[in-house]
Amino acid sequence: VQLVESGGGLVQAGGSLRLSCAASGFAVDNYAIGWFRQAPGKEREGVSIITGSAQTTYYADSVKGRFTMSSDNAKNMVFLQMNSLKPEDTAVYYCGARLGVGQSSEYFLFGSGRGFSIDSWGKGTLVTVSS
Repeated sequence: VQLVESGGGLVQAGGSLRLSCAASGFAVDNYAIGWFRQAPGKEREGVSIITGSAQTTYYADSVKGRFTMSSDNAKNMVFLQMNSLKPEDTAVYYCGARLGVGQSSEYFLFGSGRGFSIDSWGKGTLVTVSS
């Protein structure tokens, strides 16, 4: 199982970036997979997640209307289109999935009270938004 993020970089406030996550070892449309971020000195938080079978997408309130998550099942990839970026979006962005493997997991609560335990992670990609 492997998750590899790409697309991070430096952008001015108000700009856009598109993050990509390439998955291997499992099919992205069979599991919950999402984007998470960790800003300096803060805990990791959930940004967006797509459920497996239902293909329902959830967003953190802080990114609703600005970020859009999508998937390409044929390429086994997920994406995060980030528009109207703000300096507070600066963080390392991780691709994470709930695969039911491993000894430990992190729990994230999204809108509508949906929670997910994430147990598989990529190494992350840094997004820096300058003011």
